[in-house]
Amino acid sequence: MDTQQHRTPASTPPPRQSHPVESSSAILIPFLSFLAIAAVFLIPSSLPSVLHQVPEGHVGVYWRGGALLKTITDPGFHIKMPFLTHYEPVQVTLQTDQVTDIPCGTKGGVMISFGKIEVVNRLSKKFVYETLLNYGVDYDKTWIYDKIHHEINQFCSSHSLQQVYIDVFDQIDEKMKDALQVDCTRYAPGIEIISVRVTKPTIPDSIRRNFEQMEEERTKVLIAIEKQKVSEKEAETVKKMAISEAEKNANVSKILMEQRLLEKDSSRRQEEIENAMYLAREKSLADADFYRVIKEAEANRLKLTPEFLELKFIEAIANNTKIFFGEKLPNMILDQRLLGNFLQEVSRGEALKMKK
Repeated sequence: MDTQQHRTPASTPPPRQSHPVESSSAILIPFLSFLAIAAVFLIPSSLPSVLHQVPEGHVGVYWRGGALLKTITDPGFHIKMPFLTHYEPVQVTLQTDQVTDIPCGTKGGVMISFGKIEVVNRLSKKFVYETLLNYGVDYDKTWIYDKIHHEINQFCSSHSLQQVYIDVFDQIDEKMKDALQVDCTRYAPGIEIISVRVTKPTIPDSIRRNFEQMEEERTKVLIAIEKQKVSEKEAETVKKMAISEAEKNANVSKILMEQRLLEKDSSRRQEEIENAMYLAREKSLADADFYRVIKEAEANRLKLTPEFLELKFIEAIANNTKIFFGEKLPNMILDQRLLGNFLQEVSRGEALKMKK
């Protein structure tokens, strides 16, 4: 007591007495937390796991006492009640379900088998509760695995082997996708069918050999057709080359003919021009000669006077060097009256012409 009184200053008030219940709670909570952590990390095999992890691309779904809870958790760590609550991760991203060994009978009664069919699908997150409530965690068994078997058998029973194996095989993927999606949309709207991949079915060996022989014959026919097409193309090419060569020669001949025609036309025009020049020149010369003759005639009319004619007559007589001998000379030479009568007739004719 002396020691405690010595340590406590005189001015310090007496300590507050706490309630026994508060002290117990403050001690119990850390103790229980420690026990829970120890149970999770130190002794997980002795008690069911309380802490669980939801992987990425999944959601956590819970059952309590066998009843599905509406609680849906996102990826990450979560805590559940041990023993009472059951947990399952449900994938909500794209997943591929493989359905194998699907036997079916064709329209003709031939049994064939599809080795593998892959269905790419996805469950919408907002429809997880409704889908699992109606069809359980294995919802894809009902709407994909079993549904594929049903649809494949329906398809095979309405088609022949030739159609299933060859003719309409490329349409099976889309037909299966549409058939699955129609029923899922109607009964399980949360399931989305992305695509369906169907492998080639297995058929009996004897029939397969027949198909192989048919394919070989078809290949031979196709090869022959292609060879014929090649020959036709070669013949067509030769024909086009010949036509092209003929057209080229025809064009060259046409060009040469047009050139000759142009030359002829040029020569013709040149001759026409020369002829026109010659005609014009000759016409000018003729006009000049005509004008000269007219002028000479007019000049002669002016000259043809009795006096001028008498002068010319005398000059002509004078220039005559012939000498006549005889007893009697011709009267014409010396008869002035004959000359005068002739000159008068000429003058009278000229006057009449002038009057006209």
